[in-house]
Amino acid sequence: MMGTAFFGTNVTSREIKLVEVLFAVLLLLVATVTPVAAQAKREKTKTDQPAKPTDYRSEHFFVHTDLPADEAQDLLERLETMLSLISAYWARPCVGVIECYVVKDLAVWPTGMIPDEGLDHIRAGAGVTAITTVTGGVGFLARSVVYAVSDRGTPQHEAVHAYCGQTFGTTGPVWYSEGMAEMGQYWRKDNKSVRVHDAVVEYLRSSPPKSLDVIVNGNEFTGDSWQNYAWRWALCHLLANNTNYSARFRPLGLALLKKEPTSFEEVYGDMAEQIVFEYCFFLKHLEQGFRADLCSIDWNRKFRFPKGSAVIAAKIRADRGWQPSGVLVAKDTRYETSASGSWQTGKEGGAVSADGAADGAGKLVGAIMTHENGKNFQLGEPFELGAHGEFTAASEGKLYLRCRDGWGELGDNKGTLTVKLKAAK
Repeated sequence: MMGTAFFGTNVTSREIKLVEVLFAVLLLLVATVTPVAAQAKREKTKTDQPAKPTDYRSEHFFVHTDLPADEAQDLLERLETMLSLISAYWARPCVGVIECYVVKDLAVWPTGMIPDEGLDHIRAGAGVTAITTVTGGVGFLARSVVYAVSDRGTPQHEAVHAYCGQTFGTTGPVWYSEGMAEMGQYWRKDNKSVRVHDAVVEYLRSSPPKSLDVIVNGNEFTGDSWQNYAWRWALCHLLANNTNYSARFRPLGLALLKKEPTSFEEVYGDMAEQIVFEYCFFLKHLEQGFRADLCSIDWNRKFRFPKGSAVIAAKIRADRGWQPSGVLVAKDTRYETSASGSWQTGKEGGAVSADGAADGAGKLVGAIMTHENGKNFQLGEPFELGAHGEFTAASEGKLYLRCRDGWGELGDNKGTLTVKLKAAK
């Protein structure tokens, strides 16, 4: 027996055919069904001159599309690039060829050319991936078919599901499946910066943070809403790129895809408070170009109160977010700082001291992090320091320092300052 399930916006289940060879080879095996990931509805691209549906092939994709030839070739290149990145990330080559129906103008497609299981999603301006898995004592064989509108992100999102289905036999739980598929459509080679739809950035920054428990364990389903997809992307992007959590995230994902016994809580339970802080910080400062790897908090640095005239020194880089000074400050106590060296913000800007440029860019600033017994981490409001500064601590806590610059503009900064701090006389 053989069955196929479809999950997505207004999706109904239908039987799809496997190739005759698959029937012959796997006749005696038992069929199981893998839930299929579908993408939230996206805005359709404007239709230019209609083209006749044509077939295009590359090493890993067989695409039926009405895109003009040059756009079809560009699509194949993007799909292959994305596939090479995710194959390297999961350390698994793609199994088989992924078949895709990519539609720009449904009106130019002859009736019956697109199988029924994909039509509703294409009409809705979205996408869906149908995966049929046949399993037995010797393993599994899977075949996937992608149906997608031709906007820039949908085919790549769905192709991630197709890769996972054909390679692992499953796409994982909803939060991971859809979060990683959203990442797949944005991934660029050697580029870890945020590059998402502007509406996603605006929504996440203006909304109260959805809790990690709701994202991971909530009663959500594939194809539910683009807003839920945005939260899943945010969590997966942070965990995959933040240097504090990325080393655990990949093994977690592989275990989920291979259906091994594991859970988010089991993997990250001892880091829960830190993840919550960095997750909320990421959402608050999210913008195009944000680098979660450069903004990772160094939780391992030791801090101490400066005693007497003792000086504590720290190296602060221009291309990082908040960095530990090593100084514990006491409430209502004055401290002196001095900074030597120079740095620059941007490729075209000249080098400046810790006093920064006339517009304030590049100025050395500080903030105090507080917590309650290792929980409820809070970062206070930033205050200016400059090359020679003095401040009175508003609360007891750990002093963090950074080069003032836009949160999406750190990647091209250069230079390091040596900052010395001591209690004021």
